[in-house]
Amino acid sequence: MLPLTDRPGWQAAGEISLLTRPAWEKTLDHLARSDEETCHLELSAVTFVDVAGVSALAMTAQGLSQGRRIVLEEPPATLRRVLNMFWPDLLSVEVMGR
Repeated sequence: MLPLTDRPGWQAAGEISLLTRPAWEKTLDHLARSDEETCHLELSAVTFVDVAGVSALAMTAQGLSQGRRIVLEEPPATLRRVLNMFWPDLLSVEVMGR
């Protein structure tokens, strides 16, 4: 995970799965503790996110204070489908692209 230089947030690449979940959850924790109203997760280079990775994202989003949001940029299609299937009313996550 690398911090974005032009907006608040992080960039991820590769797979988000059992082996990389600690780094993913650490990034989500940083995002949750930031003071930014909107945080971006640039995911265009992510090839796979397992259900536990999507769940960690949803739990982080549910814990955000009112008015804060996470913008997912170019996530894998499966991430969007899992979010829509299990968390259809999660208003603190916005998906852009793909």
